[in-house]
Amino acid sequence: MERGWLKENMRYRDLSIQTQREFPNNARTQGFGWLVRAGYLTRENQLLPLGEQTTNHLRAGSSEQSFLSHLAIPLLSNTDETYFPVSAGETEIANCTVCDFVARREVAVFKKTPFSQEAPLPIEKVLTPECPTIEALANFLNVPKEKTAKALMFTRVADGRFVFVVVRGDMTLSEAKLKQLVGEVRMATPEEVARSGAAAGYASPVGLTDALIVVDDLIPQSPNLVAGANEAGYHLLHTNCGRDYTPELVADLVLAEVGAACPQCGNPLSIQRAEILATRNKFNLEEILLALAETHHDDKGLTLPASAAPFHVYLMHVPGKELDTRAKAEEIYTTLQDASVPVLFDDRDERAGVKFNGADLIGCPVRITVGERGLKEGKLEVKARTASQAELVMIEEIVTAVKQLITRQG
Repeated sequence: MERGWLKENMRYRDLSIQTQREFPNNARTQGFGWLVRAGYLTRENQLLPLGEQTTNHLRAGSSEQSFLSHLAIPLLSNTDETYFPVSAGETEIANCTVCDFVARREVAVFKKTPFSQEAPLPIEKVLTPECPTIEALANFLNVPKEKTAKALMFTRVADGRFVFVVVRGDMTLSEAKLKQLVGEVRMATPEEVARSGAAAGYASPVGLTDALIVVDDLIPQSPNLVAGANEAGYHLLHTNCGRDYTPELVADLVLAEVGAACPQCGNPLSIQRAEILATRNKFNLEEILLALAETHHDDKGLTLPASAAPFHVYLMHVPGKELDTRAKAEEIYTTLQDASVPVLFDDRDERAGVKFNGADLIGCPVRITVGERGLKEGKLEVKARTASQAELVMIEEIVTAVKQLITRQG
């Protein structure tokens, strides 16, 4: 399919390709393993010449709006980013399979439900020995974690302001959301916590006078929460935001969990790992290469679609006893170049089996074999990478046959 992408023709030797017999022991995914075995990457995830050729090809195509959609890889996207779901991905995303909502988990919004709508009760100080964690506190008082207030304490880097954060006990703070709201922060030191009047493990915003109090937007809707008494070994029952303390900032501050309600349609969100392939119009070409390998491979090697492969044809010759198959392969190489068909010419003096294995590993869409048996009949052996059988094609029809095969493979 012609899209004005980079077209190259090269010889195997020019790229110094070194395929590997075994998967690397550090392969985090099948795709990465095949890229190493096929000579696109080193075991240390550095691009080799074949990998550089492929990313250059992808870069040439990335000027088109529909670039990623041509690569036949599963994608999830929003207006800012495009993701490739993969279990070893470095980014967590929240996704709704019903309405296709997707966002980085650390900043994803979701619909929140208050735990109860009970009337506020009088505050009460109770002894809670050895309960510095939400889990220990909930077990000791026999209350669900939803009825507790979790305290987290930071110091704002810009001005040294003590920042006291409150989220519901069953939820997890998103530091990314906090940073968006108040700026860069770091964990408060024990000295800073003590200076604020709070007590580590038993802290609450009740009674604090010199702190930036920030609460998740579910806290004002959550009456009668158990919170720290700012005294070791004690907690307060029935604390209520707005009555017992006044926050300066109220905002969405927590991470979406599996099953959280989608903000668009209310259906349960899934949480999965992914790689970020694009941010607006900036593409991460090496991650795109990994996504291609992860999606397009079989038990022999890569099976790159024509839209992604830097070379559409893997051309090889099998040495003959009577005919000069290499000379004929050189002619075919020139013919394909003249027809603007991107070719990788395996001109090595290697056994046929070695070349066949190399062709399967590298994953060009079409393989052409110049062999003595076929040449005696004026034919070449042509095989699509994903086909089970090869076919013989008349030499004079090779360009037409190859272009038809490439078109069918996208």
